Amino acid sequence: MTRYVSKSLAILATILATSNAAFADSPLAFTLSMDEAITKGLQANVNVLMAGTRIEEANGSRERRLSAYLPHVHIETPIAYQTRNLKAQGISFPNTPSIVGPFTSYDFRVYGDQTILDLQSYHSIKASEKDQAARKNDYEEARSQVIRQVTDNYIVAEYAAAKMETAESVVRTSEALEKLAKNQRKVGVADGLDVLRAQVQLANDRQNLLVAKNSYQKSLLVLARSIGVDLATRLRLSNRLVFKKLAAPQIEQAVQDALESRPDYRSLFSQRESLEEQLKSSRSRYLPKIIVSGNYGGSGQEISDIEPSYMIQANLVMTLFDLDRKGERLELESRLKRLGQQIADQRLGVEQDIRETLLNLDSADEQVVVAEDGLELAKKELQFASDRFKNGVVNNIEVVKAQDSLSRALDNKLNALAQHTEAKIALAMALGNTEKVYRLFLGIQ
Repeated sequence: MTRYVSKSLAILATILATSNAAFADSPLAFTLSMDEAITKGLQANVNVLMAGTRIEEANGSRERRLSAYLPHVHIETPIAYQTRNLKAQGISFPNTPSIVGPFTSYDFRVYGDQTILDLQSYHSIKASEKDQAARKNDYEEARSQVIRQVTDNYIVAEYAAAKMETAESVVRTSEALEKLAKNQRKVGVADGLDVLRAQVQLANDRQNLLVAKNSYQKSLLVLARSIGVDLATRLRLSNRLVFKKLAAPQIEQAVQDALESRPDYRSLFSQRESLEEQLKSSRSRYLPKIIVSGNYGGSGQEISDIEPSYMIQANLVMTLFDLDRKGERLELESRLKRLGQQIADQRLGVEQDIRETLLNLDSADEQVVVAEDGLELAKKELQFASDRFKNGVVNNIEVVKAQDSLSRALDNKLNALAQHTEAKIALAMALGNTEKVYRLFLGIQ
């Protein structure tokens, strides 16, 4: 009896352990708001992480260039066991061997040098500082791009979720209308063709529901990847597509604000300033450099007779001929010219972005209003068609057409809501300072 109880307990423990393991391995659902998705994207998106490493790289470049103006100190401690060929060095005496040694020599010495004047290095340091500013602007632009990307992915997922819910509602309506057709046939008001049409419509709606569910799951995968979440995580969206009207700014003021705050535009100016400093550095290659250097240490043939010695010297270094300078100057001047053309074009691009986003926002506002009116009319059409079929006035052709009209009206409204939200985040990015204003533009509390 005891053995039976022990065996039963062992089996029960195994079942519980298996259940717990299965529960631990199963992905838990995670409710995600748009604001949380954007926050996670800014923390984990690969584009932001890569932009951050470029700032670190620029910092490293500046430190390397700055080292040209900092002291350089090193220690050398050669211990040699050697012979010398005096004859090879021009020393020759009668009855004296040409090779002397072997002998031992010791030398312990500290060497140091300090640049006093080097305009080429100075302008290289200034160029690296401007490049740092450009990389910081690029980092800010990368964060803006990620906010736009994550928002768009979340909107697509919201749209897919709404499409799935709409498809489920349409299937329920089609099931009710199929049942109505069968009831009408039983009482002799409808025939078999009416029932068949209702069944075909129901089959089509069920097919659309399967497609909508698949689209929704794929949109969640795209969203999860963009925010660095494990793709096995089952996401649930806490936000839904809603209409929140945004007061549009004046075009002239919006363009002026964008030119002052857009990180991609500011980055071009920092890059130009860096190239200008590089050009100054190139011109300074023919200017003199002053370097102070020296060493201090001790030397001797035996450790016991090492005696101290030192040297201090000032070096004036000046390049007299270097053809590479001309090629470098031509390179930098052509890059400056190209960058000036980019800045001029980007200025027009900023204004174009502002004007396009404002047009899209106005159009989306109007589309939402029209779509809502169309949806109300489609609902009434389906109700009237269903009543007429129920009362035996007509067959269910009108009902099927009304169902199609309602599906299009629902899709039109969802499209209009999605485009309205996309237009708002696009306007926030076009204006600049996306990270500071996106919550206001999207209506996030």
